[in-house]
Amino acid sequence: MRFVRSKLDDGVKLLLEHEKQLISVSDLLNVRNKTIDLNDIFDKIDEIRINLKKGNYSVEPSGEISYAPSVGNPGKILCVGLNYVAHIEETKKEVPKYPVLFSKFGNSLAGNKEDIPIPLDNLKVDYEGELGVIMGKNAYRVSEAMALEYVFGYYVGNDVSSRELQYRTSQYLLGKSLDKFYPNGPAVVTRDEIPDPQALNIKTYVNGEIRQNSNTSKMIFPVSKLISYISSFITLNPGDVISTGTPDMVIMGMPEEKRKWLKNGDIVKVSIENIGTLENKFVEVEKTIIT
Repeated sequence: MRFVRSKLDDGVKLLLEHEKQLISVSDLLNVRNKTIDLNDIFDKIDEIRINLKKGNYSVEPSGEISYAPSVGNPGKILCVGLNYVAHIEETKKEVPKYPVLFSKFGNSLAGNKEDIPIPLDNLKVDYEGELGVIMGKNAYRVSEAMALEYVFGYYVGNDVSSRELQYRTSQYLLGKSLDKFYPNGPAVVTRDEIPDPQALNIKTYVNGEIRQNSNTSKMIFPVSKLISYISSFITLNPGDVISTGTPDMVIMGMPEEKRKWLKNGDIVKVSIENIGTLENKFVEVEKTIIT
């Protein structure tokens, strides 16, 4: 199943994408007196499937929707660095013994087709197309063999990065957590539709030109290993997300004379097989004045 979050004037509406139609999840659950969001359905998938078969729903009017971030409101946004060998080589790093983890904050979330602001000059803004994972159950010290049983679904993410701020200090956080620097979408696809998260083509385009072209089979630490490793130390809760790292051919990995950082008007698309395409335009905004 594919779940889409649509922006409304007074909040968000959770929709199920089914046979090219959008269906209100509130209708499917026969709940109309409160808002149903992604975190409310992790244990209701069977009920949704049953009511879908019965036809107990109404179809949303056709037309463009305004996408909200697909992942909802995660308690944790955990990101993985240096998880593809070719990316490590292009950035002249060393292959890590353990997963390299960092985080983003909720302010970095953005939806499909939402503009991404560039708030300062010379930020050296870069794309990072990534497979995202959203947890569906509490996970603590789970084995690698059982780890995928705790996954709710998958989505497309772009770990947008300011290389200027990322490497200003030894900590990545500032360069990764600018407003709307983690667009995600266009939908969350349940894990039953992605039997092997390590067999997905992933591509990134800038203004129609292909930049990244890889496969999740090339991860150093696969999804199951990441979940097992993280949950050895940190409890993963339903709704928490893991962004699993980017393959090679980011701007930072190019020869210095060929680097053209993202700028006003650039359109970046990240496509992952069987999940969809995330599209965002980068726009200059009123510059922040730093005193």
